[in-house]
Amino acid sequence: MELKNTEYGEMLINTHLPPFTNYEELSRNGVRIISKASGNYIYDEDGNEILDAMAGLWCVNIGYGRKELAEVAKEQILKLPYYNSFFKTNNIPTAKLSEKLSKITPKGLSHSFFANSGSEANDTIIRMVRHYWNLEGQPKKRKIIGREYGYHGSTIMSASMGGMVDMHNQSAKEADFYHIPAPYSFKYQGNQSNELFSETASSWLEEKLIELGPENVAAFVAEPIQGAGGVIIPPEGYFNHIQKICRKYDILFIVDEVITGFGRTGKWFASDQMNLNPDMMTLAKGLTSGYIPMSAVMVGERVAEKLIKDGGEFNHGFTYSGHPVAAAVALENLKIIESEQLISKVSDETIPYFASKINNLKDHPLVGEVRSYGLLACIELVKNKSGPELFKNTGEVGAVCRDYCIQNKLMMRAVRDGMIMSPSLTISDREIDEMVSKLEFSLDQTIKKIS
Repeated sequence: MELKNTEYGEMLINTHLPPFTNYEELSRNGVRIISKASGNYIYDEDGNEILDAMAGLWCVNIGYGRKELAEVAKEQILKLPYYNSFFKTNNIPTAKLSEKLSKITPKGLSHSFFANSGSEANDTIIRMVRHYWNLEGQPKKRKIIGREYGYHGSTIMSASMGGMVDMHNQSAKEADFYHIPAPYSFKYQGNQSNELFSETASSWLEEKLIELGPENVAAFVAEPIQGAGGVIIPPEGYFNHIQKICRKYDILFIVDEVITGFGRTGKWFASDQMNLNPDMMTLAKGLTSGYIPMSAVMVGERVAEKLIKDGGEFNHGFTYSGHPVAAAVALENLKIIESEQLISKVSDETIPYFASKINNLKDHPLVGEVRSYGLLACIELVKNKSGPELFKNTGEVGAVCRDYCIQNKLMMRAVRDGMIMSPSLTISDREIDEMVSKLEFSLDQTIKKIS
C-alpha cells in the first residue's frame, strides 16, 4: 500500500495542517485518505481494506457504520440542531444524558459539565478545582500533580497537566503543574515484587506532596491505564495507596477515563474494575464512540455541592457545551452498548481471547513484554530479551514496525518502541486472529530490516 498524492491528498497537503504531524515529512511522503468505514475496517481511496486495531483513536467503541446513530442525529438536527446551555437555557437530550451518566458512573459523581474534547474537559477540571479551593478559603491550593507519560489533552493547560515532554518542549509547560514517575513496571520495577513496586510507585506521590507542601496542592490526576503513554498498567494495589495518600493530605483525586471508559476494560469504567472513588472524572471518546465530538466532566458531590451552594456564577464554558445533537448521539451510543450487552460480552469472551492470542507473541525474538488490560495492549519491542536491552534510538524500530503493519493492512500505533492496540468492543475472534497474524508478520519483517 504505497502512498501516492491523489487530488485530495494534494489538497490536504497544500491547505491543511493536521494534528501531531511532521509537515515536511507529510509533504514528502504523502497522506492516506480514508474514504469509508464499516464494522472494524477502514477503507482508503484505493479500496484497500484495513483492519483498525486502534478503534480510530481509542474511541470507536461500537464499530463503524452504525445507522442508528446517523438516524438519531438526523432526527435531532431537524428538531433542534443547536441551542446553547448558557443563561438558564438547556435542551432535552442533554438533560437525559446528564441523568444517565450520573447513574452509570461511580457512586458520588452526581453532576456533569459538557465540553467537546478530552482537552477541553481537563481544562475545565483545572478551572473547577482551583475555583473550588478558592471557595474553601484555600487559594494557595493551585498546584496539580500528574505523571510522566500521562496524556490529558493538547491545549496549553491540559498538556501542561499531562506528562508528555515533547509537548512541554513546544510551549505547553505552564507553572503549577508537577509530575511524578509513572508506575511503569517494564522500566522501573526491576526485581521488586508487584506488592513492593505498588508501594514504591505510589510513594512518589507522597514525596512530591511533602516537597511542594500539601497546603499548595489542589489535586492529583491519573489515567487508570496510561493509554497514549504506552498502555502503562499499574501494579495491583497502586491506586489503593494513591487514594489513601490523597485523603491523608486532603487533595482532590481526578481520574481521566477518556480512553478507559464505556466498556473498554470489561466494566462501564476502569474505576469500577479498580475500586476507584474519584472526586472528578474526565469522559470523552467512547461517550459517542467518536461519531460526533463530545466530552464530559463528572463532578463528585463534594465539589458540586460547594459550587452550587457558594460558587455564584461559574464563568466558564463553550459554545457547544451540551450540544443537543451530540447528546442525542451519546444516548443512542450508550443504548447500543446496553442493548447488545457489549460490556458483559467483552468481559466474558473478548478480553480473555484477546489476551491469550496476543500473549502468543511473547516468544518472538523482538518482543520484550506483552501486556494488556481489557481491550488495551502493548507489545514492547527490544534489541535483546536478556535484560532486556532496549534500542538506542527510542522510537525508530517502533515506527518501522508500525509502517509494516499499515502496509499489511493493519492500522496500529507505535508509542516509543511499543506496538499499541485498542480494538472496538465489537471485534470478533476472527478479527483478533487476523490482527495478531498481521502483527506477527510485521514483526518478522521488522527484525529482518534492522538485523
